[in-house]
Amino acid sequence: MVETLLELAGIGVSYPGVRALDNVSLRLQRGEVVGLIGENGAGKSTLMRVLGGVIAPSEGVIRVGETTHPRMTVREATQAGIAFVHQELNLFENLDVAANVFIGREKLTGGGLRLVDNAQMRASVAPLLARLGADFSPDTLVDNLSIAQRQMVEIAKALSIDARVIIMDEPTSSLTISETERLLEVIADLKAHGISVIYISHRLGEIMTCADRVVVLRDGRTVGELARNELSHAAMIRLMIGRDLKALYTPPKRAPQPGGCSIVDLVTTAFPDRQINLSVRRGEIFGLAGLVGAGRTSLARAAFGIDPVLGGEIRIDNEKVAVASPRDAIRQGIYLVPEDRKKSGLVLEMPIRENVTLASLANYARMWLVDGAAERKAAKEQSKSLSIRAPSIDIEAVTLSGGNQQKVVLGKWLSMQPRVMFFDEPTRGIDVGAKSEIYALMRDLADRGVAIVMISSDMEEVIGVSDRVGVMHEGTVSGVLERDQLSEYNVLRLAMGQAVQTTEVVTS
Repeated sequence: MVETLLELAGIGVSYPGVRALDNVSLRLQRGEVVGLIGENGAGKSTLMRVLGGVIAPSEGVIRVGETTHPRMTVREATQAGIAFVHQELNLFENLDVAANVFIGREKLTGGGLRLVDNAQMRASVAPLLARLGADFSPDTLVDNLSIAQRQMVEIAKALSIDARVIIMDEPTSSLTISETERLLEVIADLKAHGISVIYISHRLGEIMTCADRVVVLRDGRTVGELARNELSHAAMIRLMIGRDLKALYTPPKRAPQPGGCSIVDLVTTAFPDRQINLSVRRGEIFGLAGLVGAGRTSLARAAFGIDPVLGGEIRIDNEKVAVASPRDAIRQGIYLVPEDRKKSGLVLEMPIRENVTLASLANYARMWLVDGAAERKAAKEQSKSLSIRAPSIDIEAVTLSGGNQQKVVLGKWLSMQPRVMFFDEPTRGIDVGAKSEIYALMRDLADRGVAIVMISSDMEEVIGVSDRVGVMHEGTVSGVLERDQLSEYNVLRLAMGQAVQTTEVVTS
């Protein structure tokens, strides 16, 4: 008989003027992985906060085994064996692994002094790390761990409290392909040991790999549930956004135009013994694929003047341009939407208004003072044209969803005159609906004659959005695929440095 470990029944959460959750239900069986998906704002985080005891539901109940709770406190949730692995990891970098696992629950020595027993904590953590296949020890400083290793520490922390349910919120947003595969193996092992997992992710391929069932939220309501044999990208997207997969991708309105950006024999500091050659036409979206570390981001940083160029040249509309700094790149109309928008694309403590005008502040200056009226007008125009969802252009960027933050980064450049734009992982951590909007914005830019380079590790995105795809391998372009040549097989062969056997490859 299947054991129902946990059930949320008829959960509702209301705030003044807002119905955050409306009659949401979710059940979880022992040793089951349930994927929880939905667009940003669908209610996923609110539902998990109810389960974790952070907020009280307005109605509904929580059942853990045979016990029914009208609400749970954080302590009760922990005692019930419910643990979280958050997207933003909650670890102390100056402490070792064992200290982080037992933070707030330190093991103490006997006797009158009752000191922290580091040896006992490390001994307790060692078998947990071995179970997870971790390649670091309990006395390793967290500051020396990669993001993937830190996630293992969070999972070890959950196992240390005998967690029966582990909630993972976007656990692979900063992981490489191999690290993601290792995490999915860990989840399969947890499942085999009877531990249940609620897996929240925008990466639908991962959901299809690990989930036994999928629950879909939209606008605070449960809109559907898919069994294992019903899972497909199309089915999940249809429930999430109410339309089919093909609606995500906007086809070009016109053919590419003459001119564009040519990169000739470019040598970057990341691969000083390799040359990069590629040509991006005006009016096209040129996808740039490859394995992590292949040199894609290094190319974008060099083209934008962040990193020095050791050789070669950049041409726009057949004219050589000198780019020794981001200031030079901006002057030439070369812009970069960086991989890490929070760290490199925005000043999170600044309002939308100041972020939008930051790169072109001189255009709003009068006698060395910022013309506030002109700045507000420009920011409002960009906010409206990009459909940035915010109550005001004066709210801080840190308060926005990932999709809206990305739109603010775009607004910063679109208020100027782009000729070439590099998008580095433009939809990382963004829900499906916001992805569709970003794709449409990129296509609109291309239709206006901008040459676009889209760097992406999402194979579905690369194939669905790009007009052509260049593939990088160990610092050089191993081939360029035309639209009718695009397939995962062809992209992966080029990414591994192998020739495409079934179709002709056009190299740049």
